[in-house]
Amino acid sequence: MSVQQTPTGKIINGEEVIAIELTNRKGTYVEIFNYGAIINKFIVKNSHGAPQDIVLGFDNVEQYFHEDYLKNNPHVGAVIGRYANRIKDGRFSIDGEQYQLVKNTGTDCLHGGDIGFDKKVWDIVEVGTGEQSFVMLEYESVDGEEGFPGNLIIGLTFELTENDELILSYEAETDKATAINLTHHGYFNLAPNGGKIGKHKQQIFASDYLEQDENYCVTGKLIPLENTPLDFTIAKEISRDWNPEEGYDQTFVLDKIYGDLSLASKTFEEESGLTLSVYTTEPVAHLYTSKYLSVKNGKGGRDYGAYEAFCIETQHHPNAVNIEEFPSTILRPEDLYTQTTIYKVSLNK
Repeated sequence: MSVQQTPTGKIINGEEVIAIELTNRKGTYVEIFNYGAIINKFIVKNSHGAPQDIVLGFDNVEQYFHEDYLKNNPHVGAVIGRYANRIKDGRFSIDGEQYQLVKNTGTDCLHGGDIGFDKKVWDIVEVGTGEQSFVMLEYESVDGEEGFPGNLIIGLTFELTENDELILSYEAETDKATAINLTHHGYFNLAPNGGKIGKHKQQIFASDYLEQDENYCVTGKLIPLENTPLDFTIAKEISRDWNPEEGYDQTFVLDKIYGDLSLASKTFEEESGLTLSVYTTEPVAHLYTSKYLSVKNGKGGRDYGAYEAFCIETQHHPNAVNIEEFPSTILRPEDLYTQTTIYKVSLNK
């Protein structure tokens, strides 16, 4: 096991962006930037014994700041906060006090606003090795940032195990009641040479999904998956039942005990023989098949387009801060926010 820190030379508001490399004894390698807590590389050996990078990203951190990339705001590989997905009309109330957020997608607030956690330099608190290599990052979001109340301190630890598990453990505390809903926005592709992900086989352990309005914002209604194109209870090719002009961009309510760490999703690609299993303590998983992805000069100079990656965004119910029936996304000063999500890579046998 090893951990290595490499300065990138990129300075933001007086803070340097550092690349943190976690490696296990099998040669699995993860590169994380403290900018946006971005997972830029996740390299494993496929069924042919060849090293393969299963996440989209860039060859150089500087490319995350290019105008062409930022105007499409795809959040590639980053942690999302304070609030994943959409908040209706960019507002909510806590204890009778209303808060107006930045509206950055139509009339709604998406992924924390214009300058969310994906665009912040996180402090490197600790790195180490033992049974696994790890790095602990921390960010303090100040009261009023993007309209959210309270000074919020977030800790995020990445751990790489010998079993090719990348464990993301989150904690957060606030000095004032606030809304919080964190997720990781990794863009995965398990095919050796990338390309469209329609032939990947997908399984999601859920019986219901959340209705969305015309702007993709959750309404509060649960809809049974049975006999719908969104039914992934039995593994199937992602493209088998989709609308090829839309793909998938829906939130699945997982069949689980609230708060327990359990299997949410499995994705398999035949040519590589790789399976990505996602475990989480969170109650929902959002499947996004990258309809709006448009990134120039990705790794190796490759452009990334629509349906060339999938995201499994584990989180609380989107817009839950406005829907009383959903599990609460309000964090109070006396409470501790916790979340664990695991990306486990294995060979299909």
